[in-house]
Amino acid sequence: MYIVLIDYTAPVEEVDYHLADHSKWLDRHFRSGEFLTAGRRTPHSGCVIITRPMARVKLEAVLASDPLREHHLAHYEIVEFGATRTAPELRLVNEALAV
Repeated sequence: MYIVLIDYTAPVEEVDYHLADHSKWLDRHFRSGEFLTAGRRTPHSGCVIITRPMARVKLEAVLASDPLREHHLAHYEIVEFGATRTAPELRLVNEALAV
């Protein structure tokens, strides 16, 4: 699985203009089951996405279609990891990791 750290490289006002399209992009990948969770960074300087396990090349293709990337508004750092422990409250995440 991966943690994707997205850092805005443009002013937030410019990024905000494209957030509706970015949100639709996120929705597509949640529906497909590729993304487990996502949210804004604090302070609002970017986003974080946690994904299901997948081939890195597939993740890179998914990220390439993000409107923020298409408009050169953000930098993406991909951190691969294998979760070995999760809290019991995250039962659905535990089940997703077992796939």
